[in-house]
Amino acid sequence: MNWITNFVRPRINSMLGRRDMPENLWIKDPESGEMVFHKDLESNQWVIPSSGHHMKIAARERLKFFFDDGRFDAVDNPKVPTDPLKFRDEKRYVDRLKEARTKTSLEDAVLNGVGTIEGLPIVATVQDFAFMGGSLGMAAGEAIIRGFDTAREKRRPLVLFAASGGARMQEGILSLMQLPRTTVAVDRFKEAGLPYIVVLTNPTTGGVTASYAMLGDIHIAEPGALIGFAGPRVIEQTIREKLPEGFQRAEYLMEHGMVDMVVSRLQMRATVARLLKILMKTPAEPVDAITSDRSAPATDGGEARAAA
Repeated sequence: MNWITNFVRPRINSMLGRRDMPENLWIKDPESGEMVFHKDLESNQWVIPSSGHHMKIAARERLKFFFDDGRFDAVDNPKVPTDPLKFRDEKRYVDRLKEARTKTSLEDAVLNGVGTIEGLPIVATVQDFAFMGGSLGMAAGEAIIRGFDTAREKRRPLVLFAASGGARMQEGILSLMQLPRTTVAVDRFKEAGLPYIVVLTNPTTGGVTASYAMLGDIHIAEPGALIGFAGPRVIEQTIREKLPEGFQRAEYLMEHGMVDMVVSRLQMRATVARLLKILMKTPAEPVDAITSDRSAPATDGGEARAAA
């Protein structure tokens, strides 16, 4: 019996052999090409530390970073027909929904949460772009309306994080009907005298931009977010002109009056809390108390605007 072959070699092979490594340990910065360790990126709210590029973030993660101590109560979404038009393209619509639910652990593209930020009770509504591009269908529309109704009944302000490619084509006219329905929900909410703040993330386009996403009392955008109705390529083909540099990006829209301020995700919580306390006529913390807690400067002068 060869003890080297039978005993030593397997042990050496087990130490030196190739191990299975998990994927996506390192994530590439789309702007600079820098490789960032995923744990560092996650702890920085999915903002690239060096360039400040804002990666997409899951709905539950966003709410955990936004609410005090990461604690919130999720609001159950209303039940709607799963596939009212029996739609099929390359795949059946019901199969696409199953894949999206498995991928995101969400029932649909919208998640409502009830909690506090800096002690102020609020309701937050988040669209998750990972769920079929954050598209607005019947379930998402009902969830948004449920968020407004919940905030109105509890007499709390509402903060909505928009991220969507527009209406969901698999539901046709039923999807388009969510535009006026959500607009009515916004009107009812405003009649109650409650603040409504919209945070526009990358991307916010299509029918979502044409409805509730541009009806807030204050519109905040994350740096570099694409915001608009039609895409730049469609506009260029229609008007047959070259669009300006940075057209439909958050900074360009702020300069032209469509967005009130551009604020880094790292400062979003403190900025929104301060704005809501002003709108709710609640005593706010001194500016120094807020700025001392910030871990990164705002993009494009956002620090001065956030403190204003």
